[in-house]
Amino acid sequence: MTEPRARMPAIWSDGLGRASIRSVQALAVAALASAIIWAATRVPLVIIPVLIAAILAAAISPLVRWLTRHAWPRALAVVAAFVAILAVVGGIIAGIVVLVYNQWSELSARAASGVDQLHTFLNNGPFPVSDRQITAAVDSAREFFTSSTFGAEALTGARTVGDIFAGVVLTAVTLFFFLKDGPEIRTFLIGFLPAGHRAKARLAADRSTAVLGGYVRGTAIVAAIDGLTVGIVLAIMGVPLALPLGVFIFMGGFIPIVGATVAGTLAIVVALISNGLVQALIVVAVVIGVNQLEHHFLQPVLMGKVLSIHGLAILLVLAAGTIVAGIVGALLAVPITAVGWTVLKTWTGRDPLPGPEPLPGPEFPAGEALE
Repeated sequence: MTEPRARMPAIWSDGLGRASIRSVQALAVAALASAIIWAATRVPLVIIPVLIAAILAAAISPLVRWLTRHAWPRALAVVAAFVAILAVVGGIIAGIVVLVYNQWSELSARAASGVDQLHTFLNNGPFPVSDRQITAAVDSAREFFTSSTFGAEALTGARTVGDIFAGVVLTAVTLFFFLKDGPEIRTFLIGFLPAGHRAKARLAADRSTAVLGGYVRGTAIVAAIDGLTVGIVLAIMGVPLALPLGVFIFMGGFIPIVGATVAGTLAIVVALISNGLVQALIVVAVVIGVNQLEHHFLQPVLMGKVLSIHGLAILLVLAAGTIVAGIVGALLAVPITAVGWTVLKTWTGRDPLPGPEPLPGPEFPAGEALE
């Protein structure tokens, strides 16, 4: 270990010199990571569907394996799982559209009285707001929606809708091939590594797949509990669109920390407009209670062993993902970090390769020690 240092010039062989070399190496790695992130953000319409498809494939692959173990041809098992997922998603979307259409008239009828109650509360509440201030805020909103700025935003939104549709199609196609040819794709990519690293790379890939699958299934369970709880409370209180709002909260649950809260805000607004201030405050209490249950019980129990990442790290990663890629970054930041941490632990030996199975030996009664 000392021979390379002996051949180095004196300026690089002391403590400061070695620290300088490490600093240059760290900067080079940081530059490479920045270049990769920059390149990925230049083609989001390709990178994001591929990442989402990889996450979904990790969650769906156990179903494909279960079907293949029951004598299904792999191609048929992939098609069956793929069609089942599409049917579930399509059924949820269609159900939301039908429910919103059927209950929209009821919500509109309640909205008039709800707005009157809200107006009275704003005038006479603990922080009174005058009619002139309300009118000024409404006029400002009207000017924005009739301005050229809003027209440009609407045109941008139309382009975004087109990008989203193309991304959904690409995600579906990529997911199909990941499910069908996933092992072959993984073997092909690992083949570029040196032979001595391939076993460790396969183990890292297997553990990453398990982490991604566990993350998606655990998040789905937590989100389902959130959506079901809030939806039942809304239905008991007679709030219109209770089921669609519960589904929105379920979907928001896939964005850690903030997703369910943002979706719950929509439920609070609907309850305020349709049922009044008192019931809106009840919904606020329910949403807060559900979030506390999620953060302090459901997440640690269902996700702690899967991710092995501290809550503060998740919060920081979520913030960074939101800054880099908006809501999509918030959606993908945690699973990507979990996979990166899994790969790092496997590669550095913190989560070592499994050793050989111990040879069978004599069994001793419990508590008896060998001398």
